[in-house]
Amino acid sequence: MKEKVVIVGGGLAGLTAANFLARTGREVTLFEKSHGLGGRAATTSKNGIHFNLGPHALYRAGQAYRILRELGVEFSGASPKADGSLAIAGGRKHALPSGALSLLTTSLFGLSAKLEAGRLLAALPKVDAQTIQHLTVREWLDREFRQRDVRQLVQAFFRLGSYVNDPERQSAGAALTQFQMALKEAVVYLDGGWRTLVEGLRAKAEAAGVKICSSVRVAKIERDQPTNRVIGVRLADGTMQAASSVIVAASPKETCELVEGGEKTALGEWARKAIPVKAATLDIALERLPQPQTNFALGIDRPLYLSVHSAAAKLAPAGNAVIHVAMYLESENEAEPMAIQHELEKLLDLVQPGWQALVIDRRFLPNLTVSHALTTAEQGGNTGRPGPEVPGIEGLYVAGDWVGAEGLLVDASVASGKRAAQLVATQPINQFAVAAA
Repeated sequence: MKEKVVIVGGGLAGLTAANFLARTGREVTLFEKSHGLGGRAATTSKNGIHFNLGPHALYRAGQAYRILRELGVEFSGASPKADGSLAIAGGRKHALPSGALSLLTTSLFGLSAKLEAGRLLAALPKVDAQTIQHLTVREWLDREFRQRDVRQLVQAFFRLGSYVNDPERQSAGAALTQFQMALKEAVVYLDGGWRTLVEGLRAKAEAAGVKICSSVRVAKIERDQPTNRVIGVRLADGTMQAASSVIVAASPKETCELVEGGEKTALGEWARKAIPVKAATLDIALERLPQPQTNFALGIDRPLYLSVHSAAAKLAPAGNAVIHVAMYLESENEAEPMAIQHELEKLLDLVQPGWQALVIDRRFLPNLTVSHALTTAEQGGNTGRPGPEVPGIEGLYVAGDWVGAEGLLVDASVASGKRAAQLVATQPINQFAVAAA
């Protein structure tokens, strides 16, 4: 009889784990409580317009890109062009300093700041990010840069790469690593949206024999009390699904709640310490782009972002445009949603004047979870993150954007999914669970 493994959660982390485990010959069942798979990688499509849940980009130098290729998942897309990119400061447009020419010509700051920024752009790719994992972004910026304008610019680049607006707690090493990846090989916007990754992973998993059950909620992870070993999961309808190992690809809080007494285990500590990373996004589809030469804008003194994703990826019929506008929210966000929406619309007015008369579709998401846990300096950056093994509960593993030492966002999700699967594959078979099946 094959060893059985259950995966809870059908996002990219869970689907990645399912694919790698199925290759080991195990019997894998994946449960997803929602009707569709993908989680935050889901894409809404209507009349040829594809909306991701806010702006998504795949790093060419990241773990997710490499692992998806390893699994044979097919996707296509292109990198956004830096030409014509804007920096927004004081409610005005400036050239975004991204190279020698834009640095010389930008009106963003004066000569002394330009000289320091020039040294910065040359030096940042060479900094050993591992040596500053324990420093906050604020501590590192104050230590390294004299000019306030340059500190603001670097902080804006860090927000762009990590989606984090918390310089007092975010690990400088984690933020810098992400930015260095973008400098090395750029990012890719995906044709058809991120659903292509979800559909690709699902197809590969099912072809390998994974049983995928959507609209099925796992209520509890069952353990053998004397040994504290996982023996399966209890579904919401009361049925028992035996398993020798369980991988949970969900938030720290959701994972903790699946385990009876979980608040007294490492899961409880992870849930208490987790600081969710949030963003507000305004997703816009237009008949055409009023200012086709301007495809990107980054807030310098405000945590704002605007990118025309359809300029690089096939996300709309020819001539139409898909724009993602976002605000990176503070961890203790108290801003009113209507005020945020108004500020995002003002950014559109500034960068793409006349857009309102051309709207085909729009969607405002005022409190979108970008990552389940901020990577903090206090925990030592990426290397201080939990898992995938759960101490004290044999056979239980976690995966997701808050797990493991590799990367942020989707890179962490996919890398931890693979790593969790590898750990399961190296464990001896739980004969108790096999017998119970």
